[in-house]
Amino acid sequence: MLLELTIKNFAVIKEVSVAFQRGLTILTGETGAGKSILIDALGLLLGGRASADYIRFGCAKAEIEGLFEFHVGAPALGVLQGMAIEPEDGMIIVRREITSSGKSVCRINGQLITLTMLRELGPWLINIHGQHEHQSLMQGDRHIDWLDAFGEEKTAPALGAFSELFRQYRDLHSELAYISTNEREMVQRLDMLRFQLDEIVAAQLKPLEDEQLQQDRKRLSGGEKMVKGLEDAYRSLVGEQHGVDWVSNAMSNLETVLPYDDALKETFQMVENAFYQLEEAAHAIRGYRDSIDFNPDRLAQIETRLDELTRLKRKYGRSVDEILEYAAAIEDELDTIENRESRIEKLKDRLREISLDLAVEALELSKIRKHIAEQLSSAIEEELKDLHMTRARFKIAVTQEDDEKGLEVEGEKLRLGPKGIDQVEFLIAPNPGEPLRPVSKIASGGELSRIMLAMKTILADAENIDTMIFDEVDTGVSGRAAQAIAEKLARVSRRRQVLAITHLPQVASMADAHLRIEKHMDEQETQTRVEHLPYEEQVLELARMLGGVQVTEKTKDNARELLAQAGQIKASMK
Repeated sequence: MLLELTIKNFAVIKEVSVAFQRGLTILTGETGAGKSILIDALGLLLGGRASADYIRFGCAKAEIEGLFEFHVGAPALGVLQGMAIEPEDGMIIVRREITSSGKSVCRINGQLITLTMLRELGPWLINIHGQHEHQSLMQGDRHIDWLDAFGEEKTAPALGAFSELFRQYRDLHSELAYISTNEREMVQRLDMLRFQLDEIVAAQLKPLEDEQLQQDRKRLSGGEKMVKGLEDAYRSLVGEQHGVDWVSNAMSNLETVLPYDDALKETFQMVENAFYQLEEAAHAIRGYRDSIDFNPDRLAQIETRLDELTRLKRKYGRSVDEILEYAAAIEDELDTIENRESRIEKLKDRLREISLDLAVEALELSKIRKHIAEQLSSAIEEELKDLHMTRARFKIAVTQEDDEKGLEVEGEKLRLGPKGIDQVEFLIAPNPGEPLRPVSKIASGGELSRIMLAMKTILADAENIDTMIFDEVDTGVSGRAAQAIAEKLARVSRRRQVLAITHLPQVASMADAHLRIEKHMDEQETQTRVEHLPYEEQVLELARMLGGVQVTEKTKDNARELLAQAGQIKASMK
């Protein structure tokens, strides 16, 4: 549940902090006051796409912060556990900052998280129904997703098994199509691959050869300087009147005076150690000097070889190892092309096997969907009764389409896609005696709003989401339909937190908490404010919604009557 929302420097909002409660919270205000800006801010808090355009003019960043509380067993807790985030007293603070560069920073309880993690968690915190979302009912390809979401417990495993087989089926089809392409193209491809493989084989490459050659070149290119430097170092240490000789003299002189003062013993040992270390160092320098093979011819050979490798890298890979991997891939492809006919037969055999398995999985998924479609259809019809569509009939049609190139299922060739063999469409007969027809073709704006409200209510129950937000879900309705939507929102809010933006007084009167959003302007700035309305202010707001600009005693009496009726209806729901 959303307990508190704080917004700073977001669009026209300078700073707003709003506390929320359980039940139905209604947000009202004039058009353009900033009601939908609150929804936009919540969308960003749940992982929506950020833009510097959201930042209030003249500010460096926008900040959005939400405090959420969870009940025991809430799905969001499992998502948080997967992120190694532990709620404190059953609550978390989600924070998002958007900078003027368009970048954003996301945190939960002060811990930095990625935007991907926030997007994973967001849908389990709040379900937002935007004011234009009911138009998605006009898009038939969305219907199958809603059906699968409703029956996710059964559809998800079946869809997972189908999807894995479909991936193999699609890959086999692609490979078979590639091998079966034009004969001339295959011959040309064969010649090119043979040329490339011959060129790589002729180079006689060895793993990590380029790295070893680079090291050898580095050592040989400095060979002359290294020999001279090592020779000078060695002669500085070894020879008459040189380093080791002088240290030896010092050690002998100290040894003659040791009998007279034991305090010099430690100093003598230091010089003695230095002598032996210098001797060892001199031997090591001489050995390394003697091991250097300064060979100009070898250096020239290395340069030539590296040039050859560079040329091959430009064509076949960034390193010798990558070139060798490419050669192996060429050999595999050559084998496939040269044995094309047998490969085609093997692919066809494998494709037939996969097709049989895929048909079984597709049919099983289809049966599950048809069963779930009946359940969802009945559930939506029941919800529509509460929304003053008492005699409407609703059905979810799960059908298949013939396709000569499709998948054979029980003797029929059916169109196949990533989601199976099914086409799902919502059908409705709003009035008795009318046939069932596609929602997208006959439903009015008000009917679409009520169907979407029914869908959202059912899916929210299935997903166990605590907070639902409706942004003008009552678009296109009035009169008794508006009252029906108001009562449905109130009923839903008995089980969860509901926030609703509305322009209808029937809906606003059902509020357990009423927030008014206003835009204030002066000569210097414009900002949006949010105010909790006590009873008398709520009466004035409803009167404004009922009567427009002119608020009279009669409209205020009507508002009080509306609130009284709403109170009676809500009391009967408890």
